[in-house]
Amino acid sequence: MTSGARQETSEAPPVSDGATMTRVTVARSILLFVLAAVAEIGGAWLVWQGVREHRGWVWAGAGVVALGLYGFVATLQPDASFGRILAAYGGVFIAGSLLWGMVADGFRPDRWDVAGALVCLVGVALIMYAPRSG
Repeated sequence: MTSGARQETSEAPPVSDGATMTRVTVARSILLFVLAAVAEIGGAWLVWQGVREHRGWVWAGAGVVALGLYGFVATLQPDASFGRILAAYGGVFIAGSLLWGMVADGFRPDRWDVAGALVCLVGVALIMYAPRSG
């Protein structure tokens, strides 16, 4: 093999269109979105607790670390398009933030919060998993 030749691997290339995604790939993608949401929302919540609730810099620092983990987890998505991943993740972030608020802070979303979150999740499904041609 010459130095400029592409090395063949058994690993599949990143998915760039919804038409070729398998159920396992979709399940992995959803799990990664959940992990990213826990890292980002949890990180932001820890920073909030450290600064706004005066719990100290250890809480805020842990939040910064979690936010860094979010950035890493996002890179593990099977789709190679940064814009698509971040756009879809926005919907996950909205729904996840409402859930986090319910669990961590006793927030009670109203029907409009729930409806908005569901619309966002439909958007996530369309952006990430709708079949695409070429």
